[in-house]
Amino acid sequence: MTNASVTVRMQFVVEIARRLHQYGATAPRLEAAIDAVCARLDLNCNSLSTPTSIILSFVDRSRGDEALAEVTQVIRLPPGEVNLRRLCEIDEIADQVVDGTLDIDTGFHRLREIVSRRGWRGRALTAVSYGIASAAIAAILHASAADTIVAAAIGVVIGALALVSEGRPRLGASFEAISALLATTMATAASVWFMPLGVKSVVVASLIVLLPGMTLTTAVRELSTQHLISGVARLAGAVMTLLKLAFGTVAAAQICRVLHLAPVTVAAAPLPAWVQWTALGFGCFSFAVLFRSAWRDFPLVMASAAAGYVIAYYGSSEFSPEFGVFLAGLCIGALGNLYARLARRPGALVREPGIILLVPGSVGFRTLSLMFEHDVFLGFDAAVTLTALLISLVAGLLFGDLVVAPRRSP
Repeated sequence: MTNASVTVRMQFVVEIARRLHQYGATAPRLEAAIDAVCARLDLNCNSLSTPTSIILSFVDRSRGDEALAEVTQVIRLPPGEVNLRRLCEIDEIADQVVDGTLDIDTGFHRLREIVSRRGWRGRALTAVSYGIASAAIAAILHASAADTIVAAAIGVVIGALALVSEGRPRLGASFEAISALLATTMATAASVWFMPLGVKSVVVASLIVLLPGMTLTTAVRELSTQHLISGVARLAGAVMTLLKLAFGTVAAAQICRVLHLAPVTVAAAPLPAWVQWTALGFGCFSFAVLFRSAWRDFPLVMASAAAGYVIAYYGSSEFSPEFGVFLAGLCIGALGNLYARLARRPGALVREPGIILLVPGSVGFRTLSLMFEHDVFLGFDAAVTLTALLISLVAGLLFGDLVVAPRRSP
């Protein structure tokens, strides 16, 4: 293994880091993986991961302790997106190289060959999954049948817009604001022209995939584990996304007011309980698609998402919402680490989908929307709720790491 040249070993580590970042690894997970790989390749590496860059400083152990790094590599990258299928492939290649079953050159070329392009069928399924997720969340939020149908339709439109914005930096920079503007305008128009709707519930459900609840949770978790640079940067990015979404809804509300589109608020009958639980299953399927899981991992990903919601649901019923979220985070964190140790695969297959329905992105969106509307007291109350839920979820995940240590923990 270590007979390979220092340059080749460094190139392999750099490519591993680049790919892990690209496919959504958090700073603690990425740095732990780099440390583990470098230890097996007889390298010392000081790594620093942020949402938009990676810094790696290498020293060859075979030459003894050195005061200065031999090579320092700075990598500038856009923020990564979770791709569970590619994470599993990268993890498998890394394990094979460090175990000696795959030589470094072959492993490096296999890493470079990994692409995340989707065909037209995959892109169409992704757009439809936006709609399925929106409809599922609307049903879970006790919306009416009309609310659910309209949320699904708007979700598909936003999913199509998301695909169009890929590779278009100018459109991508304003994508969230445009999506929120479209969602609010379409929901308001449907409520005026067709049938009364719960416009706010429809807007939240249709934008659910864009809400940065996962990013907020990751940011707070990184801050709590002293990854301060990455945590602050990720938190700022999440807040900016929320600001774009909130501004889009406020701008749309003003446009509708000028056009004299004033929706009538009517309390419609919510969907039956069995429909809500059925919607949960469809929602879990959509999250498996949006996380880009391999088909063989769909049952695991869907079961993890459902388990997180069910634990939080019954935990909140018995205790309080905050403790229910804490309990779900603890269980999902421990189960993810246990799966990683037993199956020797990334725990993200359980952890990421397991907390997707627990992250308080919708609460953060509501907080800033109320602030934009100058309703400071309700906005402050929502902010307190957001903080409590975030702390509860992150505490649960940290306690889960205590119950079952992560696979690559020191």
